[in-house]
Amino acid sequence: MKFTEFLSAYSSFLSSCTREEISKDARFAFLSDLHMGDGGSRDDLAPNRELLKDLLARYYLDRGYSLVLNGDIEDLSKFNYSKIRPAWADLYEIFDAFHKLGGLRKIVGNHDLGLLKIQDYAYPLTHGLLLKRGPDRLFAFHGHQASRLFTKHDYISHFVVRYLAKPLALKNTSVSDHRKRRFRLEQRIYRASKALGLAAIIGHTHRPLFESRSKYDSLRWSIEELVAEYPGAPVERKTAIEELVGLYRRELSRLSGRDKDRSASRYDPERLLVPCLFNSGCATGRHGITALELDRGSLSLVHWTGREGPKPYILREALEQEAVEGTSSVRFLLRRTELEHLFARIRLLGGTGRPE
Repeated sequence: MKFTEFLSAYSSFLSSCTREEISKDARFAFLSDLHMGDGGSRDDLAPNRELLKDLLARYYLDRGYSLVLNGDIEDLSKFNYSKIRPAWADLYEIFDAFHKLGGLRKIVGNHDLGLLKIQDYAYPLTHGLLLKRGPDRLFAFHGHQASRLFTKHDYISHFVVRYLAKPLALKNTSVSDHRKRRFRLEQRIYRASKALGLAAIIGHTHRPLFESRSKYDSLRWSIEELVAEYPGAPVERKTAIEELVGLYRRELSRLSGRDKDRSASRYDPERLLVPCLFNSGCATGRHGITALELDRGSLSLVHWTGREGPKPYILREALEQEAVEGTSSVRFLLRRTELEHLFARIRLLGGTGRPE
């Protein structure tokens, strides 16, 4: 697919999606890729059931956040909705609570497109949500729209997942597990969002991104910053820097060994990366759940863990950590940026974008 073709399609898609003006006090939590199943051994979300309920009901709902569920919430490619609904009745009650307060936005992905055919489905559905805050635009959509496989041949992926993956008890093997396709998809969305001067919030790939940076990018650049600081640092700080560089290098090595394409994670040949692409990750991680938060004037990437606790990298990298009272759930703030600063960088580094 030529980029000019994709940009035209992306612009048309943007124009067709739900739009919402938000105030400077708005609070939104973005989660995607829950992949709710039948509650059994093949249900990818089942291990994180209590953690997800805690963070939604005891944190975001209590603090007045609106909830944006950004696609692949119910996994209709592997399970019938009639099996999913009773298996997750407690989670739907939490969705109901957000909905009754006017705080639920539900976006469809490639694994839950079938919800559009359910006439009595409980919540309004949309393909994308454009949040406007003055001249600034945040565009939330699942992300499969940038993949030719899912937009032109979705029935193929549906057949593979439903009739092969489920009987074999395989985890979801979508674009999230195909590195080159994932990179191309992210790159298309990055380039189109840069051209239009907006910030895109996606899911689909299961890979958290913040300001167009993957975890690999963030680790690499953190090491570079620490190395630059080291020569002029006091003795005590040098010791701390040595420990951090060692920790980050081990994590970087682990990532590189698991995914050799991560080193080619930048989407732009220019030296300056435009911070226009974000990804909330997924709720089916072995070590917890990731999410994005729009909290008044800031946008943050957070990682949630339960009783098992986070990996050492998360403990050292987190800017803040907060336990949810009465639960074993802990919220780790990994990245934060002010919206005013974010959109100034998007405009200055990527151009002014197109007019409405």
